[in-house]
Amino acid sequence: MEHGVLQHSLMVVAVLTGLGILFGLILAFANKKMAIEINPLIHVVEDVLPKGQCGACGYAGCMNYAEAVVNNPDVPPNLCTPGKEPVAKLVAELTGKAAAAIEPRIAQVKCAGTHAKAVKANEYDGIQDCMAANLLFGGPKSCKYGCLGLGTCVKACPFGAMTMSEDGLPIIDPEKCTGCAKCETVCPKKVIAMMPIGAHVRVNCNSHDKGAVAKKACSAACIGCTLCVKECPHGAIKMDSNLAVVDAKVCMEKCDNPACLAKCPTKAIRQAVLGIVPGTENIVA
Repeated sequence: MEHGVLQHSLMVVAVLTGLGILFGLILAFANKKMAIEINPLIHVVEDVLPKGQCGACGYAGCMNYAEAVVNNPDVPPNLCTPGKEPVAKLVAELTGKAAAAIEPRIAQVKCAGTHAKAVKANEYDGIQDCMAANLLFGGPKSCKYGCLGLGTCVKACPFGAMTMSEDGLPIIDPEKCTGCAKCETVCPKKVIAMMPIGAHVRVNCNSHDKGAVAKKACSAACIGCTLCVKECPHGAIKMDSNLAVVDAKVCMEKCDNPACLAKCPTKAIRQAVLGIVPGTENIVA
């Protein structure tokens, strides 16, 4: 009886082993038959990319962009913003494409609403994340356009180019910022934007409230007075729903003495000094 059971067990094991080997051979054959050969140039291109996986190129990571730029003749070689001009030239040489010039850019924080300047509407004691805070009455600040100061952008930066100041605002490190715009995409208030490196002035405000409301919520707010617009002889400043907006390209090309700075009553528009807390830039009296 025991001998029969043992014999039966060995037969089952042998059958299962045989089936395993058979399926293994089938899968190996199918894998070889259906394998897609990867162009080795894709890996070469990927190696020259900065590996930030920031998505600034519009693709889900460096490998995806490498595949696209190698395989698709319509994908330009200069989409890697963090890599700047050197990487664009290398990718262009490797793929045999022409690379247009890349304008160097850097992140800016369009808010000077520090703890001392911005009025609180409530106390927030939840998850230390800007998106989470924004879901609760738009955050703790009276100004519903301002930086929430919980550092979601800092955590998202793939290059370690951002830190939170004691004043509750992010500081951009100009030496590390690549202009990839990852921080811009995660900010629920759209406080962060890219500006050209070399910009003369910037508006440290994001509020579209009318003057009296904006000033009550934050002493550093743009109040939409239009004095800067009238003072600029080059038409580089426009008003967008109570907020001054500077055309950095026009300003850089035509202006070497920004008179608008002296006219701003709240000093919301300031010299574009990098690497400091917004609102602490030099003020022209």
